[in-house]
Amino acid sequence: MNLSQQDWTSKLNDDNNAIILDVRTEDECADGIISSAINIDIYKGQGFIEEVKVLDKTKNYYVYCKAGGRSAQACAVMNQLGFETTYNLEGGFSNWQGEVAYPE
Repeated sequence: MNLSQQDWTSKLNDDNNAIILDVRTEDECADGIISSAINIDIYKGQGFIEEVKVLDKTKNYYVYCKAGGRSAQACAVMNQLGFETTYNLEGGFSNWQGEVAYPE
């Protein structure tokens, strides 16, 4: 499901079963990540699928990339793998106005 930044953020703030998933490359993550996000690069192809498969399917996933395209694709893949609740951040990190963390 595609959500605007406002809807994505308000849902996330009210969700105690949430996991934030960043599907950008490691280089892109160097520009900052949304706090507490885990990173699994969708460009890893089968590697992405293998890493996602081990995630807890009972959680709600808030997925983002740089502009919203790859994260929409990631949500579709995750739904095919049996994840019931995935939310795509429309506009991605490029339009993010919330808190940003920097990987160490």
